[in-house]
Amino acid sequence: MPVNPPIYLDNHATTRVDPRVLAAMLPYFSEIYGNAGSISHSFGEEAKAAVDGARETIAAAIGAAPREIVFTSGATESNNLAIRGLAERERRKGNHLISVTTEHKAVLDPLKRLARRGFRVTLLPVVQQPSPQAGWLDPQQVAEAVDDDTLLVSVMLANNEVGILQSIAEIAAICRARGVPLHCDATQAVGKLPVNVADLGVDLLSFSAHKFYGPKGVGALYVRRSTATEHGVNGTRIKGPIRLEALLDGGGQEFGLRSGTLNVPGIVGLAVAVKLAVAEMSTESPRLAALRQRLWDGICQEIPDAILNGPSLSPSETSPASRLPGNLNVAFPGVNGEALMMSMKTIAVSSGSACTSANPEPSHVLLALGLGEDLTRASLRFGLGRFNTGEEIDYAVHTVAENVGRLRKLSSIA
Repeated sequence: MPVNPPIYLDNHATTRVDPRVLAAMLPYFSEIYGNAGSISHSFGEEAKAAVDGARETIAAAIGAAPREIVFTSGATESNNLAIRGLAERERRKGNHLISVTTEHKAVLDPLKRLARRGFRVTLLPVVQQPSPQAGWLDPQQVAEAVDDDTLLVSVMLANNEVGILQSIAEIAAICRARGVPLHCDATQAVGKLPVNVADLGVDLLSFSAHKFYGPKGVGALYVRRSTATEHGVNGTRIKGPIRLEALLDGGGQEFGLRSGTLNVPGIVGLAVAVKLAVAEMSTESPRLAALRQRLWDGICQEIPDAILNGPSLSPSETSPASRLPGNLNVAFPGVNGEALMMSMKTIAVSSGSACTSANPEPSHVLLALGLGEDLTRASLRFGLGRFNTGEEIDYAVHTVAENVGRLRKLSSIA
């Protein structure tokens, strides 16, 4: 199969909309264009029916009830609604929030905002490089950090830079035993891994359509509305549904949690995208893992001193931590990652999270793994996706090796 540069290997930042998703969305721009809140006529009723159907599809994909799905503009809004919404509503019950040093800025920044307002925030460290479990959070640290004042724990399922998968179900069990809600940013996991809110035991879960071949500008927040039975240290008790304070005031859409006219085409696209991703996951995940291994093997052959950032690519009994199948994060010693990225005009990669690309500071995730600033700045993130081929991976290996060699020569001359 021929390669047609430029090659897109930045699928953690965003993905191309699948043509099947686009086809499903198109009628809702010009044919079924009513406001889903205007149910006094057929135009609005058709739009509402589409939203209701999408809500059912999305809920089924993650093991939730339709009423537990709240549509948002994306995971950043979902994270803010979960964290700030719960803190604002439940502050009388506590003042302590727990998260992880490697979380996305869409979690860390709301926590910083709350800290400025007097909340106490604890950020837990992760396993350091060069451990094959680098980036993993030991659930025991959560157990030790939770106290009687803890209001919320927030831990992401899959890291957006090094792909590490956290032990969410184990963390959730700890939180349940202490009566503390657990929020999970699952933005990088939904559509790529099996995600079931009941199996995970989470109370709140965020995700975005554009991470799994849906449109940008639409996402959802799972908010547990059922009662839950806890078997805590003080005996069995019943925990009520999660209640949040809305961040936006207006028409009271989305059960009063997110006012604003619903993005019907986007919501339809979100539903189709997640349905396709779940249906094709059993074949797509191993395909991406094989492509990722092909990329890493090629890089190691051409650049022997390249360093793998994050957990091992092959989980074992002694190193059970694993990572997203399409994720690879590599440090190239002696090379500035930004310079390398800019020199490779025919390959789209990144030096970290897309949401912090305007920030000249080195990746906070890699620094939290114990990398020095030089190695952090020498690192690139490769995100493989649905439309990548083996030939593109081979092309990428050649291009990376060629440019690393050229930059190192220039550095030695200088």
